[in-house]
Amino acid sequence: MSGPNHVDRGQRSPEGGRPAMTGIAAGLFRRLLAPSLVAAMTIGLAACRGPAEPSVSGSSADWAHYGGTQDEMRFSRLEEINDGNVASLGLAWSLDLEGEHQLEATPLAVGGTLYFTGQDASVYAVDARTGKRLWRWDSREWALRPQTMHYIFSVNRGAAYWQGKVYVGTRDGRLVALDSRTGRPIWSRQTVAEDSFQFITGAPRVFNGKVIIGNGGGDWAARGYVTAYDANSGRQLWRFYTVPGDPAKPFEQPALAMAAKSWTGQWWKWGGGGTVWDGITYDAEMNRIYIGAGNSGPYNPRLRTPGGGDNLFLASIVALDADTGRYIWHYQVNPQEAWDYKAAAQMTLARLTIDGKPRRVLMQAPTNGFFYVIDRDSGKLISAEKIGKVNWAERIDVKSGRPVEVPNVRYEKGPITIWPGPQGAHNWQSMAYNPDTGLVYIPYMQLGAVYEEDKAFLERVKANGGEPIFGVSGAGTHFSIHADPNDPRDGKGELIAWDPVAQKARWKVQYDSLWNGGTMTTRGNLVFQAMPMGYCTDMMPAPARNCGVSTRGWGSSRRRSPMKWGAGNISRCWSAMAAAWRCWAGMRIAAGNIMRSPGVC
Repeated sequence: MSGPNHVDRGQRSPEGGRPAMTGIAAGLFRRLLAPSLVAAMTIGLAACRGPAEPSVSGSSADWAHYGGTQDEMRFSRLEEINDGNVASLGLAWSLDLEGEHQLEATPLAVGGTLYFTGQDASVYAVDARTGKRLWRWDSREWALRPQTMHYIFSVNRGAAYWQGKVYVGTRDGRLVALDSRTGRPIWSRQTVAEDSFQFITGAPRVFNGKVIIGNGGGDWAARGYVTAYDANSGRQLWRFYTVPGDPAKPFEQPALAMAAKSWTGQWWKWGGGGTVWDGITYDAEMNRIYIGAGNSGPYNPRLRTPGGGDNLFLASIVALDADTGRYIWHYQVNPQEAWDYKAAAQMTLARLTIDGKPRRVLMQAPTNGFFYVIDRDSGKLISAEKIGKVNWAERIDVKSGRPVEVPNVRYEKGPITIWPGPQGAHNWQSMAYNPDTGLVYIPYMQLGAVYEEDKAFLERVKANGGEPIFGVSGAGTHFSIHADPNDPRDGKGELIAWDPVAQKARWKVQYDSLWNGGTMTTRGNLVFQAMPMGYCTDMMPAPARNCGVSTRGWGSSRRRSPMKWGAGNISRCWSAMAAAWRCWAGMRIAAGNIMRSPGVC
């Protein structure tokens, strides 16, 4: 029996305890070199420390929020696993997830239970000590709004937890609250219109008795927004749109009248894009919500805004009052976006000492290849520098906050090859900030693209009387991925330890694969990262700085971020990050602990 309220209590999981090299552990060991497995990479930060005094920031026994804490640092204060004993880290248990092939969710850990989502927004609850599955809720998203399955592949980036409830967004556009003990639905709200191109793949966030969710669909020219609901009842509290609607009708918020001045033509007929499909951060200190708006829709600005304009709030970070959704400030990383660039990546909050003064800052590495440090109080840019190969702009002018773009960057005069391409130098794979070292750990990708105008589509629009033609992703623009054959690093990735104050890399680890997963960091002087291969090795990427690297295989996963929680007297590292390379019928999640005697990875 299955249905939208169906909870599967089948227990197909191993018993707890450290396994010998038999059964599941032996099978994992034999498969460590399979191309569809991922390792959790552990990087020692010895002699790379920054501030002498330890920070009070970060998560502890629980990992109750998507980013560990609401500031999205992905930093754990736990230090039982540290740079002195990480070599003994081994497999505590594993759990096969039948039918899963694309895991991107960061698990939550609350009171000894792990909560995470599968590719189709199904929710799992697992005993953190034993690996025993407690329940599974089946979203049945494919059955309730099946047309959405054509717009995005099956993927979900996680759940939220608040006062005994687990919240999840589904591809068909629902936000669902589940009982954390039983997995049974408490309430469900449809957050997108039945006939829209929108869907949900991102994790909700919870704050002050509210739960907030955005949606995707900007590639299909959907109009972006976020909605806040009462966490107990599901009652809608407020909604903020990232793109202004038809100016002949009243704007939903006063800020949209200001934003409309940055558009021309009949943009509202195209939708506009700007969907908030991933990055949402709550600022408890200032009671604000920061949302990261995505790319344009359609990509070609000559379709959606023929007379020019910056097109607010596309590719922008927007600060809102958490109680009312009222606009406070914005910062746009790409005015008149035209390349599938987005500011939808994670936003991390911190306090940094800059020019001798403490500053409340927001940090982001969006897809366009720059690392931004923004003043949270005012929304003004403090600094921005390239984290890798970037040629679409010479630099970011700090005074104006605007990029100094190269000629023909919007391919108005013909094809142009730029770095990064639409996948970005950094995308949704989470970065982590360690306040003890003062460094941000960024999964970086180097790959370009050739962009040119899709003249045939423009002719179709002309023949249609200038009216929009929907159902075409990225309409009006052709792009093809490009790797420079003379650049040995093109098509490959890196882990970058970035100093946000000096705005430069302190060290790097280079990989042969482009996609490398999210990171988390700990008071134990470590960085954990998902990797696209499963193997065990130790190496030193920067001996002069004594930053050691230890790699451990944890099973099939790819791009998602690890997290860390406390269980009894032993800290355990959770390494369920993402799926195999699309081809496995079953997935494995794993937890590691410090072994008392030699064992297998």
